[in-house]
Amino acid sequence: MQALGVRAASSRGGLAWGDSVLGGGTEFRSSGDGNGALLAGKLRKKVRNATCVTSYSAPRAVLKEAGVLTRERDSFRTQSSVTTEPPGRNFLSAEQKVFEVVQKQAAMVDEQQRRSGILLQDVRPDLNAGTAAELLDEAYVRCGEVCAEYAKTFYLGTKLMTPERQRAIWAIYVWCRRTDELVDGPNASRITPTALDRWEDRLEDIFRGQPYDMLDAALADTVTKFPVDIQPFRDMIDGMRMDLVKSRYANFDELYLYCYNVAGTVGLMSVPVMGIAPESKATTESIYSNALALGIANQLTNILRDVGEDARRGRVYLPQDELARFGLSDADIFVGKVTDKWRAFMKDQIKRARVFFVEAEKGVRELDKDSRWPVWSALILYQQILDAIEANDYDNFTKRAYVGKWKKLASLPIAYGRALVPPPDALPRLAR
Repeated sequence: MQALGVRAASSRGGLAWGDSVLGGGTEFRSSGDGNGALLAGKLRKKVRNATCVTSYSAPRAVLKEAGVLTRERDSFRTQSSVTTEPPGRNFLSAEQKVFEVVQKQAAMVDEQQRRSGILLQDVRPDLNAGTAAELLDEAYVRCGEVCAEYAKTFYLGTKLMTPERQRAIWAIYVWCRRTDELVDGPNASRITPTALDRWEDRLEDIFRGQPYDMLDAALADTVTKFPVDIQPFRDMIDGMRMDLVKSRYANFDELYLYCYNVAGTVGLMSVPVMGIAPESKATTESIYSNALALGIANQLTNILRDVGEDARRGRVYLPQDELARFGLSDADIFVGKVTDKWRAFMKDQIKRARVFFVEAEKGVRELDKDSRWPVWSALILYQQILDAIEANDYDNFTKRAYVGKWKKLASLPIAYGRALVPPPDALPRLAR
C-alpha cells in the first residue's frame, strides 16, 4: 500500500512473490458473517491460487474508454464504479466523479459516529474465543509478514499503531497487493475481464462475511470492525480493468481517474482504520479528500519514475495533450532521449505531483497520533523519489530513481517528528 497509494500498471515494477501471497493457506466457504464464517469454515490442505480461475475465455464485452461492460452468465453486468456513467452525467470531470465517492465515504463515517457515539479511534475488534480467533490470528500474522517483506518502511511505521489497527491495515494492504498482482504478477498474461469479474465476486463475498481463504478472512473481519465501504475496493478492480484495455491517456482528466482507481482508493480504504485525531477540527470530508490526494501524488510519482519501463511494455501513462504542448509525442518516449523539451515537460509534471503532496500533508496532520508515522514515512519517501528524478537530470528512460536504504532509514526520525505534531487547530488549545 506504500502509504496511501499502491502501485499501478507497469508503473509498479512487477513483484515476484507469486502464489505464496495470492494463496492464503486456508480456504473458507460458509454463510453468515464475521467470525461465524470462520467457525463454520472447512480447512483444506490445498489452496487455489486467486488468479487460477476455471476458464479464461473472454466474455462478450463492450470496453469503453474508462469503463468495462461485461457479460456474466446470461445478462450484462455494469461494473459498479465511478468509471461507469449513468445517463446525463457524462459532463462531469473525473475529479467531480471521484469527489462524489469521497463524499459518500465521509458521510458513512459521520453517520456511524452519530449512531454509535463511538469515535473511530475507539473502535476495537471483539473476537470470539476458540478456533475463529486462532484462525484470524494466523491470517493477520500472514498479512503482517507480507507487509513487512514488501513495504518495509510502511510496516515499521505501523508498529506504533494499536494492534487492532495494525492488523486491519495489513489486511487492506494485502488485498490491494493481491489485486495488483492480477494484472502485474506471474499470471498477468492470462488475466481477462472474466477473471477480474470473479475477483470482484469474491470481494462481494468478503463483505458478506464469506471469505474464500485465510487472507480474505482477515479483510472480512476488518470490514466488520471498522466503517470501511466496499466502493473503493470495487473501483480499484476497475483500475485493473483499465490496464487490460487502455495504454494511453488523452489528458489529465483521464489519468486522474486512473490514478484514483489504482491508488487514491487506498486512502479511502485506510482512513476509517487509521482514525481521525479526537482534537481535529477538520471535516471528515476534507480528511478523505487529503487522503485521496496522497494516493494521486504517489501514483503520479510512480508514473514519472517508470516512464522508460512502461515504454518498453508499450504503455504511456502521460497526458497526450500535455506531451504535445511541449512538442513531444510517444515517439520521443520510445526513443528515450533526454532533451530540453523533455526536461521542461518533466519539471511541469513533477510540479503537479508536488502540489498533490502539499494537499495530502494537510490530512496526515489530522489523523490519529498513532497512525501518522507510517503515512509520513511513505509520503517523505515518495517525495524523495521525485528528488531522485531531478538528480538524474530527468532521465527516467534508462535510470530508475530510487531512495537508498540509508536515506530511507534517515527519513524515519523526520517522519516520527512530524507525527508528534498535533492537528493545527489543536495547537492553540494545547498551549493554553
